[in-house]
Amino acid sequence: MDTNYVARDNFGMYANGDSGPGPALMGADTLLGNDVCNKDGEDLGDIKEFMIDMASGKIAYAVLSFGGVLGMGDKLFAVPWAALALDTENKRFTLNVQRDALKDAPGFDKDRWPSMSDKTWASGVHRFYGTPYTSDSSD
Repeated sequence: MDTNYVARDNFGMYANGDSGPGPALMGADTLLGNDVCNKDGEDLGDIKEFMIDMASGKIAYAVLSFGGVLGMGDKLFAVPWAALALDTENKRFTLNVQRDALKDAPGFDKDRWPSMSDKTWASGVHRFYGTPYTSDSSD
């Protein structure tokens, strides 16, 4: 399966690199399933979902799936949107976290999602990834 936004572009948004919406504005469906690597190029998993702050309309978190085999035993992580960078050269996301550090990251099981609007939970997630958090919003 292709795991980058160009391969997942069903509408031709990125067919012509000189025009179109990207990379400043991207289609959410084309970003689902995209690979996430760290700055050393190590695979950290792929994007499974986006969590949108309904009050602001902004993406609060990208849900990253890491570990497991063939989708079994994967651990999920709510990564603050501000912690991710779109790598347009390699057509993937970059997250400034060492692969081994994800073992200590606040994660969850697909059958036990956290209350992402809980301020204590959110502040811990943002603290882990080194992103700002205010209790008024998720960015």
